[in-house]
Amino acid sequence: MVRRTKEEAQETRSAILEAAEQAFYERGVARTTLADIAALAGVTRGAIYWHFSNKADLVQAMLDSLHEPLNELAKASESQDELDPLGCMRSLLVHLFHQVAIDPKTRRINEILFHKCEFTDEMCDLRRQRQVASVDCNSRIELTLNNAVYREQLPANLNARRAAIALHAYIDGILRQWLLVPDCFELHKEAETWVDICIDMLRLCPSLRSTSPDEHQSSCLKV
Repeated sequence: MVRRTKEEAQETRSAILEAAEQAFYERGVARTTLADIAALAGVTRGAIYWHFSNKADLVQAMLDSLHEPLNELAKASESQDELDPLGCMRSLLVHLFHQVAIDPKTRRINEILFHKCEFTDEMCDLRRQRQVASVDCNSRIELTLNNAVYREQLPANLNARRAAIALHAYIDGILRQWLLVPDCFELHKEAETWVDICIDMLRLCPSLRSTSPDEHQSSCLKV
C-alpha cells in the first residue's frame, strides 16, 4: 500500500510537470496560473502545493529535468583524473545542441526558459535560482578549462574565469538565437561546427589570455 501511494504521488508530480510545460509553452510563465496547471493535470491546487512551494519552484523542477542525462559527462570533464577534459566538454556541448534541436521536450523547455519566462515580482525566487545556477555553471566551466590547461589542451596563460564567462555566453547566445529563429541555421547538422568555433576561440583568442602571471594565478585559485 505504501509503495503504491509513493507511485501515485510520483505519477501526480509527473502529470503536474507535464501540464506546466504545456501551459508555459502555450501562454508563457507569467500568464499561467497554478489553477490553469491544475486543470490541465486533472488535480487540485492543493496537490500542486504538496509537491511544489510555488510557481517558481515548479519552473525550476521542470528545468532540472533537462540536466540529469548530461551530469556524468559534466563530472568527467571537471575531474582532474580525466585525460581529455576538453574532449569531454566538446562532446557535452555537441550533445546539448543535438538534444535541443531534435528532442521536442528539450526544445520546449529551453524555449520556455529563453523566450517565455518573465522575471516578474512573482518570479523573484526563480530569478535568484537562475542567478545561482549561472554562477555555478561558470564555476564548473572554469574548472574544466583549468583541467584542460593542466593537460596542455589549452594555452597555459588562459584566463579561465574570463574564458568560462565567454563560453557560457556563447552557448546561451547560440541557443537563444536558434530557438527564436530556427530557420536561420541548422543547429543539428552544424552542432559540431558551432562547438569547434568556441573551442578555437579558447585556443586562439588573445583577449582570453592573462596579462600577468599574478592574474593567471588568481584565476586558477578561484576554482
